Amino acid sequence: MKIFFDTEFTGLHQNTTLISIGMISEDGRKFYAEFNDYDKTQVDSWLQENVIDNLLFKAPPKDQQEYYMASRTEDNIIGNYLYEYYNLDMRGSTEEIKVELEKWLSQFDSVEMWSDCLAYDWVLFCQIFGHAFNIPKNVYYIPFDICTMMKLKGIDPDISREEFVENSVSGVRHNSLYDAKVIKACYEKLLTI
Repeated sequence: MKIFFDTEFTGLHQNTTLISIGMISEDGRKFYAEFNDYDKTQVDSWLQENVIDNLLFKAPPKDQQEYYMASRTEDNIIGNYLYEYYNLDMRGSTEEIKVELEKWLSQFDSVEMWSDCLAYDWVLFCQIFGHAFNIPKNVYYIPFDICTMMKLKGIDPDISREEFVENSVSGVRHNSLYDAKVIKACYEKLLTI
């Protein structure tokens, strides 16, 4: 199963921290998580306006507990097992997200991870699990990216992804789940070229 994913994080530097991760499988199952333990001191005005302000969940007041929800899709063919054919939206700590991400990924026999530009996304994905040797066993250890596909097809990898897919995906840029959907749409279009 191909999983298209994107991350939002606190900057293009070595000590960056995850703000959110969004994933969509080739058959449409979704995983979206917002981290509550990112380094807020690294958030600048651009990140605030373009990423933080577009998060789905707002941080609860300090006296309230963090929350998450899991929901199964309507096409759950098993119907009685929570961790088959389901989507998940959540907000939590890195450890809580790791636990739920492992469960979500376990519904697939084998996984190929696909991103836009892998330099940060793959490293940050592996960081959720401590390091690359700890990623779930069903996840192939070599990631793939659409930038390389574009280059091989003679398309400028710097092209606007939204324009490339003719704005066919609705949502807000720099939301990791929206961006993952755009990556999936780019991949699908690249297969036809």
